[in-house]
Amino acid sequence: MDEINIPYHLAIPTIFNLIGLSMILFYRKRLFSKNKLLWISITVFLVLYLVIVGNATLDAIFYHWDLNRYDLDKNGMFSGIEITEEQNQAMKKLTNDTGRNFSFITGFIFASIIATVAYFSGRLILKHRN
Repeated sequence: MDEINIPYHLAIPTIFNLIGLSMILFYRKRLFSKNKLLWISITVFLVLYLVIVGNATLDAIFYHWDLNRYDLDKNGMFSGIEITEEQNQAMKKLTNDTGRNFSFITGFIFASIIATVAYFSGRLILKHRN
């Protein structure tokens, strides 16, 4: 196998989430003083999305690294004694996971739903409290 390829469709959203969370953390006093509930729900969205997509990114990198362990002569091909049951399982883990590759879409949907529920639940609690 060739060297480990970073799945950019997963790594780029992960990096943007880290930057967004860092900015929110850095400017938290200014942001949370106005419309605190909105910024809490945005933070919930970013954290959930980071967990989902970041985990998928790390899994993809790990599965590629795991498969590279079976390429004994480092020629980028599997042949002869390199093809074992463990190598086949590692290849299946890397290539047969559509959910990991589409996690940037499903993670966005899931995190949006949870953040929206958190926002409206907070609105209801504030309305009920007042």
